[in-house]
Formats: sequence, structure tokens, C-alpha cells
Amino acid sequence: MTDCHPVAHRRDASAVAIVGTGSYLPATEVTNAQLESRLNVPPGWIEERTGVRARRVAREDEATSDLATAAGEAAVADAGIDRREIDLVVVATSTPDQPLPATACTVQANLGLAGCPAFDVDAVCTGFLYALEVARSMMTGNPSLRHALVIGADTYSRVLDHTDRRTSVLFGDGAGAVVLGRAPVGITDLELGADGSMADYVRIPAGGSRRPTSADTLRSGGHLFRMEGRAVRLFAEQIFADLVDRALARARLDVGDLGLVVPHQANVRILERCAGRAGLSPGQIAITADTYGNTGAASVPVTLHQAVRDGRVRPRDKVLFVAFGGGMTWGSALMTWAGRDDRGPGHASRPTELQGSTR
Repeated sequence: MTDCHPVAHRRDASAVAIVGTGSYLPATEVTNAQLESRLNVPPGWIEERTGVRARRVAREDEATSDLATAAGEAAVADAGIDRREIDLVVVATSTPDQPLPATACTVQANLGLAGCPAFDVDAVCTGFLYALEVARSMMTGNPSLRHALVIGADTYSRVLDHTDRRTSVLFGDGAGAVVLGRAPVGITDLELGADGSMADYVRIPAGGSRRPTSADTLRSGGHLFRMEGRAVRLFAEQIFADLVDRALARARLDVGDLGLVVPHQANVRILERCAGRAGLSPGQIAITADTYGNTGAASVPVTLHQAVRDGRVRPRDKVLFVAFGGGMTWGSALMTWAGRDDRGPGHASRPTELQGSTR
């Protein structure tokens, strides 16, 4: 792709900032050894090609809303606010609980937030950045909105073809969340884009209005995830560097000015190539795909939360999110990280992570 142009681009976020982070990873871990035995591939085959060593899988009784609720609770606790101060809930997912209603409405009910707007956004693995911009824009345009809860959550284990060794080894289940509030510093630049001519690169062909559920679609596996791996890899390697370059140019920054880049966790090998092409050092990029796999719309907020928990993000750091996903979609978000003092006296002292329970 040589002529990528952003369809949506915003600057000057009016000091809307991330004031809390949280994540939820299901307790069940699936190792490469388990998959290699099932797929009849040699030991080490998965890690050599993808850099993924393990991934988490939701229990049978856990749905996307359960993961999202737990991550949302963790983020609200980290923000140190009363959950009644949340005035907006946006959930990014391409694996909702059901076609309707929105998974965000279930999350809203679980959190006891009846009355505030709640809706889903689907831009596949770029979904969290789309949801972030929707919430940021709404807060910028409506000063009465105090805080927004933005969640990325996916349970790809429910839609994978577990006989396909090209895709089934890549994905894991999880949810990540942030609370948006107001601070002296925050999100300063955000770019979103899409090119629907590449929609077939990542798809679930059946189950919608074009190919409704039928005996034939079930028999043919039309409800399972499909991906053109080589095409996605080439797209990712080009758009990643372009997004970094464009964000830096708009902000008049050099690559060395970035404290941390938090990318969509497609797989470790793709991220290594992307980082090198963008001129990033290993210490500038956050990676969780090795332990959690590709968690779809959850991957950016899950990785951000781990970076915050590990002390890799400091007040006033320049932090850049970069994502790409089915559609094909892409996005970036640049921010000056708000310190605890910027976030107000109610901000909690430690980031919170939940694992292995939905509450």
C-alpha cells in the first residue's frame, strides 16, 4: 500500500487524558507445547515463526462482556474515582456477546452505571483507538462529561478454526481498559484511517446479513476467523512506520523523543520488523504478544496497563499508540502522559490488574 491517507485526524485534545488503566486476562493459559501437539508441528515451530509462547483462553462461562467488566472495574479502581463519575462507556470489540444489543450495555449494567451512554465500536484490532477517539471527541465537545470508560475486549478463542495452524496459534482472549478524565496534559494528536478495498484480508465470512446463519454456512466453517497472513504482514510493516513518521512530523518530534510506543500486538516477529523499520530501539516498544498472544482490540490497553504497572511510563513521557486491523483499519494516538498529581487527589497509587475472575 503506497497511498495510505488518514480519513480522520484530530489535534489538540483539550487535555483529555488517561487517568486510570486496568486489564483482565483469563486464568487458563494455553502453551505452545499444547498447541504443537494438537497441530502436529515440531517443538519450537510456533515461537520461531511468531514469537508467541503462550496465550490466555476464557472459560466456557466467560463472555466478552465478563472480560470487559473486570478490566473496567480495574481501571476505575486505578483512577481512584467513584464509578458513578463515569458518564460514558465505549467498548471496542469484534467478538461481542451477541449481535445485539451492544456488549457495552451489558458492561454498563454489570458496573451499575444505568443511564449513561453505552455503545460498541468495531474496527477489529484498531478498535480501541477508534473508541478512544470517539470518547475523547465527546468529552471535548461536552464539558459535562466527567469521565469516560473505554474498553478493548475480545474472545477470539470462540471464532478461531482450531485446525488452522496459521491463525489458531496467534490469538488469545483478554480485555484492557482506560478511564479518560481531564488533566493539564493528555492526548495531543490522533489519526484514524481505513481502506475497505482490503476488507477480505481479515474476515469472518458468515453470520451476517450477506450470508446469514444456515446449515451450509455452519458446515463450511463460514463462522470462523480467516486471515490472509502475508498480505496482513506487508500492510502492517508499511502502515506502522508511516503512522509513527506522521505522528512525529505533526508533533515536530524526533523518534528519540518517544518514551514508549504501545502497538497492537499482532505477533512478536511483525513487531520486531515494524520497530526496526520505524527506527525504534527495543527499549522504546512495549510487547506482550509473547505471553498473551494477539488479543485483538484488547492488545493496546492490555499492553499499556502492563507498561504502567512495570514502571515503564513516567509523568510527561511522550507515549504513542499504534494499531492496525481488519477492514483494513489503522490508527495512532500521541499523548503526554499525565502524572498522578495531574490526575487529582483521588487517583489511586497502584495500577490494578485482575486475573482469573470476572469480578
